[in-house]
Amino acid sequence: MSIMKILTFPDPRLRTVADPVEKFDKSLKKLTDDMLETMYSENGIGLAATQVNVHKRVIVMDISEERNEPRVYVNPEFEIKSNKSLFTFSEGCLSVPGFNEEITRPDQIILKWQNLDGDRLEDEPEGLLTVCIQHEIDHLEGKLMVDYLSTLKRDRIRNKLNKRI
Repeated sequence: MSIMKILTFPDPRLRTVADPVEKFDKSLKKLTDDMLETMYSENGIGLAATQVNVHKRVIVMDISEERNEPRVYVNPEFEIKSNKSLFTFSEGCLSVPGFNEEITRPDQIILKWQNLDGDRLEDEPEGLLTVCIQHEIDHLEGKLMVDYLSTLKRDRIRNKLNKRI
């Protein structure tokens, strides 16, 4: 396993829409292992392949306190079960380091994905898992948490991150 470089906002590669995974092979398993190692090394709870400049529809996460429940979602997609029930959470992002922002999202979704063997699965996640899934799928669509903020806030974050480079 190896640690991958995480792209940071405003890198334009973060705006790339990811392609579906078609081959479920050893290289996909290696990618997810490397993504998990990268996520853990940065104390993250989720990571999309787009964030490590691999434009495939793959996300990994682990929201457990013990950091021992890795999850892998290949070709994930979701439907909003109810627009009436919303959840606001202070989200952080490994591609927007050092910033947490209040983001409101639906808290009832139906998630569909494939596992590393290509089997199709479905679930109705709850709580933090629902937020994390939507956040990471946004990355696969070329969308970042800063896109939910005002232009002024987004520009301030961009300017602060550009100064770090």
